[in-house]
Amino acid sequence: MSSYAADMEACREAIRHGSLSFHMASRVLPASVRDPSLALYAFCRLADDAVDLQQEKAAAVLRLQDRLERIYAGRPDDAAPDRAFARVVEEFEMPRALPDALLEGLAWDAVGRTYQNLSELFDYSARVASAVGVMMCVLMRVRDPHALARACDLGIAMQLTNIARDIGEDSLEGRIYLPLDWLDEAGLDKEAFLSDPKPTKAVRQMARRLVMEANRLYMRSEAGVSALPLSSRTGIYAARYIYAGIGSQVQRAGYDSISTRAHTSKGQKLGWLAVSAMKAATTVVMPKSAVLFARSLPETQFLVHAAGRNTDRRTRSDTIIEALSQVAQHERNRQNGLIDTTGRLT
Repeated sequence: MSSYAADMEACREAIRHGSLSFHMASRVLPASVRDPSLALYAFCRLADDAVDLQQEKAAAVLRLQDRLERIYAGRPDDAAPDRAFARVVEEFEMPRALPDALLEGLAWDAVGRTYQNLSELFDYSARVASAVGVMMCVLMRVRDPHALARACDLGIAMQLTNIARDIGEDSLEGRIYLPLDWLDEAGLDKEAFLSDPKPTKAVRQMARRLVMEANRLYMRSEAGVSALPLSSRTGIYAARYIYAGIGSQVQRAGYDSISTRAHTSKGQKLGWLAVSAMKAATTVVMPKSAVLFARSLPETQFLVHAAGRNTDRRTRSDTIIEALSQVAQHERNRQNGLIDTTGRLT
């Protein structure tokens, strides 16, 4: 087995155990897209885990920054996901601003950032999810701004679904992604909720709002599938339907994401794959929807711009530099004993 084949097998294993939904959706992508997408997703997923599963999250983000620097310098770490992603970066001329956006979202997690309103939550979702969707378009050799905008819609919808599903799990980790103005409207104190999360009517209503907002964006995202290569459409539809199915499970649970955590069965996923194949077939004869040309969300415009062909793939934005500076300061505070085990300043 060649070193590349061994690296790809390691990436497949990482995705098979880390994200069954993505692994199943990727199986119906053409090989020319499937392998680089697995390399991309393995790096992104393991990057997320490298931060999320660490007690010292700020230090983990800084280590991830160093790994990304070496990848773009052509000197990846001696690890399968890094080597495979370095090959993707080189072959597809992946703009640096796209993985940097993901890194920025992880940096926000590391410093415990919260989101005042839905727009700020979209800012976060654009970084940790839409950035991956835009990178997927790059792997398909798609740089059309309208298709990129719809990919961003899909990314935000998927992230909102994850947030709605994980309200209880996140609260146990001291994290909250619900817009704070929603809590204010409901008369809920953030710290009180985190200390004793309960599936009250108000909290379930917030989960419902997230699912409804996600459903709106899932519908918008479908218009972009017709702009993708025919061979890739089933896989993208599959991602759309499988993740929307998680939202449906949240709904079936009465939007209680605290007492239970929504999940979908393998049989359901196979059913959505069949639906996706049929949908992909109809896009061959259906005219393009006018929704394809809808403006991108303001929070995702920077990603659409970054994926343009004329963007220097080495370019870094001011916002990622600022975010990493905040993470570095957070880590210095921790080392100096100024931050407690919950990540709060003492």
